[in-house]
Amino acid sequence: MPELSISREKVAFLIEKAHEFDVKDLPADTDSGSNPTDDNEVGVLEDSGEDPVASEMASFIRALNEDEQIDLVALMWLGRGDGTIEEWDDLRSRSAERRSGYRKPRWETVRYLLGEPLLGDLLAEGLDQFGISWVDERPDTD
Repeated sequence: MPELSISREKVAFLIEKAHEFDVKDLPADTDSGSNPTDDNEVGVLEDSGEDPVASEMASFIRALNEDEQIDLVALMWLGRGDGTIEEWDDLRSRSAERRSGYRKPRWETVRYLLGEPLLGDLLAEGLDQFGISWVDERPDTD
């Protein structure tokens, strides 16, 4: 089994944030004048273009080292079905090659990943191919 350069915890954090980001929707009624308590605060789920979740994800991904960013892209590709776990080295090489073609690798890697629909699901599927669960498994206290 190949090794990942990025920890399960870091990928799990991104999966959770990507799921928060994925549930956002375009603003439905920007001039409704309603009270958040009256409309069950559904405005929280509207994408205003100034999304703190996207900013948080972008900052987190930019702070990763080069190997972690390369693995993150390869892991997304693995989850998307662009290769198999047996082809991990090839996926990782392609990810490194793609990154080396960027003028601003840290920024363009962020843009690429955040532009991928269902990023969280793809990363979770990629981890699953490694036999790693992204969910923090806590023992039952019953």
